[in-house]
Amino acid sequence: MKQVLEILGFIALVQGAVGLAGRFAGWHWGFVERLDLLDGYEVYASVTLLVLAFALFAAAESRKSG
Repeated sequence: MKQVLEILGFIALVQGAVGLAGRFAGWHWGFVERLDLLDGYEVYASVTLLVLAFALFAAAESRKSG
């Protein structure tokens, strides 16, 4: 379970970072940019993904190995 949380945290971290970088650099790739539902809220969604990533890492750290 710890590894699953770490993998999900890594994916959320990458997508959040790509979403923020993409918003300010003009890139149009990544999960956040592809969802029409989030038009105009890309920055908020990316920051939320970053916060979720750190929460998943904290949850993974509190779990036992295995």
